[in-house]
Amino acid sequence: MFSTEIHYEVVTFSIGDTKAGTKMGKLQLKDTEKGELLNCILWEEALNRMDSKLFRCGNILRIVSGSFNEKFNNCLVTALELIKEAKTGLEPEERISYFNKLTEYIDKIQDKELKEFVSNIYQENKEKLLTAPGAKMMHHNYIGGLMVHILECLEYADANLAVFFQKINKDDVYAACLLHDIGKIFEYTVDLESGLIDYDEAFRKDWITHSQYGFTLCMGAGFKKIAKMIAAHHARADWGAIIDLNEKDLEPILYLVHHLDDLSAKFGKTSVSML
Repeated sequence: MFSTEIHYEVVTFSIGDTKAGTKMGKLQLKDTEKGELLNCILWEEALNRMDSKLFRCGNILRIVSGSFNEKFNNCLVTALELIKEAKTGLEPEERISYFNKLTEYIDKIQDKELKEFVSNIYQENKEKLLTAPGAKMMHHNYIGGLMVHILECLEYADANLAVFFQKINKDDVYAACLLHDIGKIFEYTVDLESGLIDYDEAFRKDWITHSQYGFTLCMGAGFKKIAKMIAAHHARADWGAIIDLNEKDLEPILYLVHHLDDLSAKFGKTSVSML
């Protein structure tokens, strides 16, 4: 059920096509007091009356009018009111600060060839990295979110490497963290005005996932161990992993980036409201 008195936070929003060829919006809202999720549908007629900025992740909205469908457990929304506009993501000066923090980690890499490889990728793609989101819906889905996610992975790596009994090559871990999601700068588009995120269809035609992109990039440069860590970071084949961590006799290091990535996705600054 829903109430016109409740304030909701926008969690995710996407637009798709119906069988009739019209547009349909899918909006997921979270009750700001109880934390309960509400799935909403908006037909094309309603979408045409609304400003797309309404659907920015983190916005606080009130449902002005709608009807609840018990069969499908969702709400058909016909009118919304913006209560509080959310940030679209990192401010320009914050983006530069995060990028600089990532380059500090690149400078920690001792292997000169590897350092140059990672540094060149970051410098050549700086403008995309400054604005890229960490995901479309699941985590860090805001302008600059990818850099926040990568930095969290690196900081979690430092915290864990300090207590591991096994000797692990820090260069490999830093490089894998820095590059595990590099394909996302091409996989997603982000509207800098509205903060809305979508998939880049041109990327999806050429690549299966961003993991495949990062894996291919590192394999092509001869950094096979880093490529394998990237290949395994989604853990399961049905989640997009090239190396499924359920396989037997895998090197322990192949599990590391997956766990760092997962920690950031679950416990990091996942929402724009945390900034």
